[in-house]
Amino acid sequence: MKYLDLNAQYRSIKKEINQAIQNVLNSGQFILGKEVEKFEKEIAKYCDTKYAIGLNSGTDALLLSLMALDIGPGDKVITTPFTFIATADVIVLREAQPIFVDIDPKTYTLDPHKLEKTIKHISPNRRKKIKAIIPVHIYGQSSDMDAITSIARKYKIKVIEDAAQALGARYKGKPIGSIGDFGCFSFFPSKNLGAYGDGGMIVTNNKKIAEKIKLLRIHGRYQKYVANMLGINSRLDALQAAVLNVKLKYLNSWIRSRQQKAAVYNHALKNIKQIHTPFVEKHNTHAYHQYTIRIKQRNKLQTYLHQHTIPTIIYYPVPLHLQSVFRDLGYRRGDFPEAEQASKEILSLPVYPELSNKNQSKIIKTIKKFYA
Repeated sequence: MKYLDLNAQYRSIKKEINQAIQNVLNSGQFILGKEVEKFEKEIAKYCDTKYAIGLNSGTDALLLSLMALDIGPGDKVITTPFTFIATADVIVLREAQPIFVDIDPKTYTLDPHKLEKTIKHISPNRRKKIKAIIPVHIYGQSSDMDAITSIARKYKIKVIEDAAQALGARYKGKPIGSIGDFGCFSFFPSKNLGAYGDGGMIVTNNKKIAEKIKLLRIHGRYQKYVANMLGINSRLDALQAAVLNVKLKYLNSWIRSRQQKAAVYNHALKNIKQIHTPFVEKHNTHAYHQYTIRIKQRNKLQTYLHQHTIPTIIYYPVPLHLQSVFRDLGYRRGDFPEAEQASKEILSLPVYPELSNKNQSKIIKTIKKFYA
């Protein structure tokens, strides 16, 4: 059994994928070009935004969002410690300071109440240096965007949605990525919409910002060898866009399959009192990039499942504020108790569309046997 079987997905659309790749090879256009332009238009439509800019990775999407806002030395950006390292990595790379805020223990997303409390405790002069909030839509579920955007407007702070895990998710009917000032997506192969390499995207409704990001992704050039700002090389290549153009047609059906498998898990595990199945806010549509349960005996259960050839993954075992790379920020164990506790108890089970009923049944039976 595999945690994620990308070969099975490829086999299901093999002819279309092969033809799309061959078309790019025949065209000789490998960087940006028609395939990228088509994909950008389709993603903008899918996310209900005016603009979409294809980039080299989801990390670059976050980085270029900060660059587009001219965030740099001395500035501050608020985010969660319960996320992949890239979320805070890009802040430090811009020589800005990450300010962490603890999570809601049910959804694992940024807690709006603690967010405003943190902002209020910062002196007015230092508060002016807070330039952005990065909520993370973790596991495929939206953060509380009404509360977060309301706080952001109150304090005149920009909102960058880290939607790397949540393409296809919705918040009160709105596509994720369309609610803040920017939406940042990753097309890493394991994502619900995955490329055959790295890829990323920024979506926005701000024309000026969109045009700036398009320049930033090509070294700030507005002519072939003339630049008017410092940028980087972050262009989505045509081969990845061609693959993604094929896959995008299937994304909604793949998400429905993930939701169906999540429902099977929920029904089967609901009577095991030691297990907390994913909590989903009533106004959210969960895309189930991960199906993550919470249990006190996490390590023992994971070992038991491994012994029965069932793969699981921990997203994430060490909160960012406790990682050595962020030691200089001055945070200590106990500063964010919800994130720290969650990291000890969460465990993600296979939930990909091609997961067979037989294998999912085995996973469920093995978990029940462990608790029996």
